[in-house]
Amino acid sequence: MIKCVLLFAFGLVLLIRGGDWFVDGATAIAKRFRVPEIIIGASIVSIGTTLPEVMVSSASAIAGHGEMAYGNAIGSIICNTSFIAAISIAIKPMNIDPKSLKLPVGFFYIAAIFYAAISYTLGYFSRGAGLILLGIFAVYTIYTVHTASDNVPTDKIKHTENTLAKDIGLLFVGAVLIASGADLLVDNGTLIARELGVAESVIALTFVALGTSLPELVTAITALTKGHSSLSIGNIIGANFINLVFVSGLSVTLSPFSIPASKFIGGMNASLVVDIPVMFLVMSVLSLPALKTGKLSRWQGIVLLGVYAAFCIFQFVY
Repeated sequence: MIKCVLLFAFGLVLLIRGGDWFVDGATAIAKRFRVPEIIIGASIVSIGTTLPEVMVSSASAIAGHGEMAYGNAIGSIICNTSFIAAISIAIKPMNIDPKSLKLPVGFFYIAAIFYAAISYTLGYFSRGAGLILLGIFAVYTIYTVHTASDNVPTDKIKHTENTLAKDIGLLFVGAVLIASGADLLVDNGTLIARELGVAESVIALTFVALGTSLPELVTAITALTKGHSSLSIGNIIGANFINLVFVSGLSVTLSPFSIPASKFIGGMNASLVVDIPVMFLVMSVLSLPALKTGKLSRWQGIVLLGVYAAFCIFQFVY
């Protein structure tokens, strides 16, 4: 147990250091090419911060633990939105450019509706469904790069103190440290949770989801302290989308799995009654008011934190 605690602490140190370098590299690239921070956050940064989810979910699917891959993806979206984004908004309400927000939010809802349709009609994710999800991710990536390129004339690239190679290096090394730190936290934290007798499906939806979302949390906190709130929110929304299409898509393609059915409410699978509806609820509370008003208000953060607390209580108590 002492070894687990020490490794857990070391993982936290890696996360903090990696988050600092990762945000510095990302914001420098955004300034260099005059790309809005929210777009950088929803693409490059979110891909980097979802590395732990990719590793955990893919390994779980291959090992035959589909409930871990499913729970980690859905749980991470709920955690990212109703805990990490909620903390960011509650601490510092912010203005958001609705035009920059439309792309990642729109793609998220397209993927979420497809994901929900498969869950409610079939209850089983085939390899074909996984390939479709990966296809959606490919279209999003290509469209994002194309849009960013159109908006950034090459003759208006802004020079920064660092070289481009150094900015990319900070981004890469930061991502590696974040992924390594999160891996240590998840592995050792899960061992501790299992020692306490917590069910695997609950661990996936709560503890592992929170653990693999630590990169987003570290990035959000670091971005806020450095005055880059748009990068923080863009990262969270982009990470939610990537969790659905890339993390889940890759996991399903490697090893198809059924929707876990460890809990039932009124004879219905709790995953369909609680998990997926909560995912839609928290994203709606976060994104729809922002698209309409261009603002993220403190009340949204408070409501989202309340939803997350209720969700966690349900998972452990029911």
